[in-house]
Amino acid sequence: MKRVYIILVNWNGWRDTLECMNSLMRLTYSDFRIIICDNASSDDSRGQIKNWATRNNLPYAEYQCPLTDVGGTAHLDPLLTLIATNRNLGFAAGNNVGMRYALARDDAAYCWLLNNDTIVEPDALEHLVSRMRGDESIGICGSTIRLYHDRERIQALGGGYYCRWIGLPWHYGRFFKRWDGTVNQLRAESWMNYVEGASMLVSRQFLERVGYMSEDYFLYFEEADWALRAKNQFRLGYAPQSIIYHKVGGSIGTCSNPLNKSSVCDYYNIRNRIRFTRRFYPALLPMVYLVLVGECMIRLLSARWERAFMILGLMLQRGADLEKRP
Repeated sequence: MKRVYIILVNWNGWRDTLECMNSLMRLTYSDFRIIICDNASSDDSRGQIKNWATRNNLPYAEYQCPLTDVGGTAHLDPLLTLIATNRNLGFAAGNNVGMRYALARDDAAYCWLLNNDTIVEPDALEHLVSRMRGDESIGICGSTIRLYHDRERIQALGGGYYCRWIGLPWHYGRFFKRWDGTVNQLRAESWMNYVEGASMLVSRQFLERVGYMSEDYFLYFEEADWALRAKNQFRLGYAPQSIIYHKVGGSIGTCSNPLNKSSVCDYYNIRNRIRFTRRFYPALLPMVYLVLVGECMIRLLSARWERAFMILGLMLQRGADLEKRP
């Protein structure tokens, strides 16, 4: 078997994390280790996770960032490693901490980036590894992601398509009202240009050649950035029988309806649409701005004045100013 490091990023969500951990304990793929990167939680997440490990007789190791001499502890091989990042690094940087730890141990063949607000079917990892081993040109492989609270509905079949002309992504399968379990795997793989970040199996070769996720988005668009950077080096894969159930944005209020998004979700989504376009498709920025003007109007008509002014403010900012957080 090939060693897989499963990476969960936790931020004030220990209940979700422990539910996810319970499902990981039932995996049929046996050669895995789990890394939990805690982004400076204030709800005693680390204490709760350690108590859970103790109750379940699960050996664990604990580290603080910055990580030093990880290779020197290679003789230790706990099933669970808990890393305190000491500040809220966001999605990409939190996962990058875990991936750096995994690669430093020198026995990682793959890293499975898994949202902490998911649970997995027992054979989910087995199908991911099988798909990637069957085609070594695949650098990132996605899962079938169903909604946790409505399990016949689909969030994404592997990944989705980012339309550069308007700056919007669509998850493949998102508009299926009910999924009957059938899917054209090759069609999904040919259609998607990013893998949905709730479940991404990444090869060691991908990380060594392409590098880690870009950390300047904080939330959203990291997956599309990663895939685009690797476009001429690796393919994107999809393992349909790898089934994940996702609660979808429980910690930050993610929602497909712009009027129901939290302010944090709305801010990073808009900011990073602009940032991503400036980075990869600067000539199309006027088209993306036209779409954003329409989004301003929707919020104004819904009396979301502060959200409309937020969008206008981001549109008027220079590139360097987009680095700032609200």
